[in-house]
Amino acid sequence: MRFGPVPIAEATGAILAHSQIVGGRKIGKGTVLDAATVAALKKAGVAEVTVARLDPGDIAEDAAAAALAAALVPDPKAACLKLSRPHAGRVNLNATAPGIVEMGAGHIHALNRVDPSLTLATLAPFTRVTPGMLVGTVKVISYAVAGEALDAACAAARAAIRVRPVVMKTAGLVLTTLDGAPDKLVGKAREAVEGRLKVLGATLSDIRTVRHETAAIADALAALDGDIALILTGAATSDLHDTAPEAVRTAGGTVARFGMPVDPGNLLFHGRLGARPVIGLPGCARSPALNGADWVLERLVCGLDVSDDDVAGMGVGGLLKEIPIRPQPRERKRS
Repeated sequence: MRFGPVPIAEATGAILAHSQIVGGRKIGKGTVLDAATVAALKKAGVAEVTVARLDPGDIAEDAAAAALAAALVPDPKAACLKLSRPHAGRVNLNATAPGIVEMGAGHIHALNRVDPSLTLATLAPFTRVTPGMLVGTVKVISYAVAGEALDAACAAARAAIRVRPVVMKTAGLVLTTLDGAPDKLVGKAREAVEGRLKVLGATLSDIRTVRHETAAIADALAALDGDIALILTGAATSDLHDTAPEAVRTAGGTVARFGMPVDPGNLLFHGRLGARPVIGLPGCARSPALNGADWVLERLVCGLDVSDDDVAGMGVGGLLKEIPIRPQPRERKRS
């Protein structure tokens, strides 16, 4: 592509680089200058304009953006993404279903290294999205790009991004209470869990409130309805063999991990009871504020396994917003 100023007499067929106002009418940047527009500019006294001209093999910005978006999302329906019409070298990728963003980050890095004019910006991996949310945006920076560069970028990032939709639509919740525990804590817990599930397009299908005892929790788990089982205890889980993890084992399940490097949310455990995932929620799950349990819940309801390495890797970026009501904030106020 050639870019720069040219005499107005030589501008026909070129792309206008900067907007012009002629007779009260705006001729927008990116306009392909036809003979009539060039004549209007001449009449207004414009002697020179800055333009872009395509070389052989160059692809105009809108066509390039559309091609790159189509390579990234070859099957929009399966990827739960909607592609906007190209405009000014941009195509937006919007979610069509609740879920989490899944991508090949290495492939997207490769795309963005091909040519500075070819770009893709995305949400962070595993970000929770709802229908209509912007997941990524393709932008061709210049008015055209070399066809070879576009081909390389398309090959580097083919089918590299999607929304993984929610597949577990229901959850059951076991709540435990201690002697004298106020009823309002039970209600608060239920509301917070229902809210978390609602944004994922899922529902709380069963709730059982039992004493904070291993046998009682195990019995509740065995009878609990829902694609996923959640446990929120009246007393914090303090060890891999504390009351709630032991209840999962007593019911015939397994516990994969206790503890995660996300704050708030450290005291989470997760495992399985048969084919059903189980999450032992930390006490902070009574609040609607973001915590580590959200990251585990979102992946599981979207059908992803959560490995020990997955949880360990959440520490980078896992220092979440401080909650003022916490009795022992991580950082004391300086006097």
